[in-house]
Amino acid sequence: MTDRYLDYLSCEHARLENEIRLESKRPKPDEVLIARLKKLKLALKDQMRSWASDHASSDRLTA
Repeated sequence: MTDRYLDYLSCEHARLENEIRLESKRPKPDEVLIARLKKLKLALKDQMRSWASDHASSDRLTA
C-alpha cells in the first residue's frame, strides 16, 4: 500500500467518525447503523495499523 492509500484510509476513518457522531446526536439514533459504522471504522484502523507495521518492517530491511 502506498502513502496515498493510507491517506485515503485516514480520511475514510474520519468520515465514519463524523457519521457516528451525527447519528448519535439524533433524537432516536439508529443503534444498528452506529454499530455497523463502528465495525467499519475498526476495520479501517486495523488496515492502517497493518500498513504501518508492514511499512516499518520494509524500512528496517532497507536500512
